[in-house]
Amino acid sequence: MNLLFVCTGNTCRSPMAEAIFKSKKIKGVNVKSAGVFADQYSMASTNTVQVLAENGIEIDHQSSPLTEERVTWATIILTMTSSHKELVLSKFPFAHDKVFTLVEYGRGLAGDVSDPFGGSVDIYRATYKELSDLLEDVKSKIENNL
Repeated sequence: MNLLFVCTGNTCRSPMAEAIFKSKKIKGVNVKSAGVFADQYSMASTNTVQVLAENGIEIDHQSSPLTEERVTWATIILTMTSSHKELVLSKFPFAHDKVFTLVEYGRGLAGDVSDPFGGSVDIYRATYKELSDLLEDVKSKIENNL
């Protein structure tokens, strides 16, 4: 199974989600991230790196724009917001059956993951907590389907 996390610039939420999920080491699950408006090769934000390190998770990340190749690679695409989902579907309509918001996939509810971009390290810590909780739900769902 190939899991792709998508946010805006691929420097905060999606690389954080990717790193958290990779740290769970689920056999048979490959994980990547991308951004709908990402530049190529930007580093993860300083606060993303710091908060992950505080939680014992290393990250070696360079941003990647969302491409048809990544969309095709993915078994499941989890976006951080409903607007990201809409952008993915407008650009790659063939992926309609595998694109969900993270909240939708994990909990079956509408909702978005808060964007810490430009915020304090405490805001990044809150996003980390939010992602960690949601990713536990995703992990359970994926393990039940493997």
